[in-house]
Amino acid sequence: MADQTKRRHWLEHPATQNFLIPIFAVVLSFAVGAIFILIVGQNPFQVYSVLFSQTLGTSYGIGQLLFKTTPLIFAGLSVAICFKAGLFNIGAEGQLQIGAFMTALVGMYTVGVPAFLEIPLLILAGMIGGGIWGFIPGYLKAKTGAHEVINTIMLNFIAAALVSFFVTNLFNVPATVHTPEIAPTGKIPRFDTIFSSFSGSPVNFSILIAILAAVAVWYYVDKTRYGYELRVVGLNSKAAEYGGISVAKNIILSMTIGGAIAGLVGTNYVMGYKYYFEEGFSTGTGFMGIAVALLGNNNPFGVILAALLFGMLEYGGLVINTMVPKELVSILQAIVIIFVISSNKIFRKILVNFIKKRTLRVND
Repeated sequence: MADQTKRRHWLEHPATQNFLIPIFAVVLSFAVGAIFILIVGQNPFQVYSVLFSQTLGTSYGIGQLLFKTTPLIFAGLSVAICFKAGLFNIGAEGQLQIGAFMTALVGMYTVGVPAFLEIPLLILAGMIGGGIWGFIPGYLKAKTGAHEVINTIMLNFIAAALVSFFVTNLFNVPATVHTPEIAPTGKIPRFDTIFSSFSGSPVNFSILIAILAAVAVWYYVDKTRYGYELRVVGLNSKAAEYGGISVAKNIILSMTIGGAIAGLVGTNYVMGYKYYFEEGFSTGTGFMGIAVALLGNNNPFGVILAALLFGMLEYGGLVINTMVPKELVSILQAIVIIFVISSNKIFRKILVNFIKKRTLRVND
C-alpha cells in the first residue's frame, strides 16, 4: 500500500505533469498536421519519415538541426527568465540584433588580439549590446510602469532600423548588406574542422555556449538568492515587496539578463557561421523564442528540448518542401503553441483522471 501511495504521489506531482503535457501537445500537433498532409494528397507517414530521417538520420542533418537549434536556445532562455519574473519579453528579436551587431562591430576593430582574449571579448560585446536593449524596457517598466510588451515591440522596430542604417551606410562591404568580417581570432570553429562527418554543415561550437547558458540560467534562478527573489516577484510582486524584496531591481535585472542572453545569438551566426553581421539574418528567431519558452515550460533544460523540436521543424521544412508546401511547418509550429497555451488545463485534467482511475483499479 505504501508503494502504491508513493507511486500515486509521483504521478500526480506537478513536475511530472509539466513534463508530460508538452509531449501531449507535440503528439497532437503532429496528428493534426497529418490531416493537412492528407488534404494536400500526401501520405503523412511517408512525409514524417522523410522529415525525421533527413534531420536525425544523417550527420549533415544533425548538424543542420543543431545549427538551427542554437539561436533558439538563446532566444528561449531570454524569454524564459523574464517569464520567471512575471514579465513578457517580446523584445528578444531586437535584443539579439543589437547584440549580434555589437559582436560584429567589435570584431571588425580588434584585429590582432589573440583568440583567448578575442573570443570572450566578442561574446561580452554581444551580451552588453543585448543587455542594454533589455535594460531600457526594464527600467521604463520599473520606474514609470510602462508595459514591457509595448516597449519591447517598439524597441524591436528601432533596433531593426538602427542596424539597417549602420550596415547600409557606415559599416558595410560595398554593394552588400553585411559588415566586413570579424578578426580571424574571433571565429568559433565549426564541427567539421574536427568531425569530418559534419562536412558542409554550419554547426559550430557556439552550441556549447548555448548549453552553458542554460545551465547558468538554471543555477541562477533555482539555486541562488537572487533567483529566489526573481521568482517571488514573478509569483506575487506585492507579497515580494512586502517581504523586503525590491521589485524594481528584479524587473530591471531580469530584462537586462534576458537581453544579454538574446545578444549571444551572434556567437552562432557572426562568430561561428558567416563571420559578419548581415541585415535580416535572424528571420524571426526572437519571436520564436516565445514559443520555445512556452513549450519548455520556462525551464532551461525544457527550453533546450523545445529548441531542438523547433529546430528540427525549421530544417525539416526544407527537406520535405518537394512533398508538401513549406507552410506546413509553420502550421505545425503554430499548432504546437496553440495546444501548449490553450490545452494546459485540459491535459492536466485528463492526466489526473487517468491516474485516479488507474489507482482505483489497483486498489480493487
